[in-house]
Amino acid sequence: MRTARLRTVHPLLWTGLAAAALGAVLCVIGWYGVSGERFAERQVPYLASCTLPGAALIVAGAVLVAQARGVAAAARMDELYALLVREEEPQPVPVRPAATSGDLLFVPGGTLYHRADCPLVAGKPQAVPADAHAPADEGLDRCPICEPGPDAAEAGPES
Repeated sequence: MRTARLRTVHPLLWTGLAAAALGAVLCVIGWYGVSGERFAERQVPYLASCTLPGAALIVAGAVLVAQARGVAAAARMDELYALLVREEEPQPVPVRPAATSGDLLFVPGGTLYHRADCPLVAGKPQAVPADAHAPADEGLDRCPICEPGPDAAEAGPES
């Protein structure tokens, strides 16, 4: 897979490097020709024939090298995307009830009654069993997390 990607990038990369190198050679030749001439009218041919085309080739080579790097980066991103996103069906997540106990608890001064293993009252020492007080008599509502059910409130903790 890596060699296929390198084959697509190499021609663009090598072309860009060759253009930049040729441009650098032309700029050096133009500079050498200009430096040997004393008068400006004798320097213009070197500028027109070597230095300006050399500078243009350097810019074109830099653009080609940047394009080659962009193609390589895009190919790597495509590979990563293919690894991350697969055409598999998502597995259903099993839903576990928050609480399954039949014992009812409530917190004095609270507004809800809960199952004994409800995460809202589990481990709280102030939670008291609902056997002494019927939650429906105290005007308590069912907990939305553990949902003890209306039959559990009416039957009490014996159910």
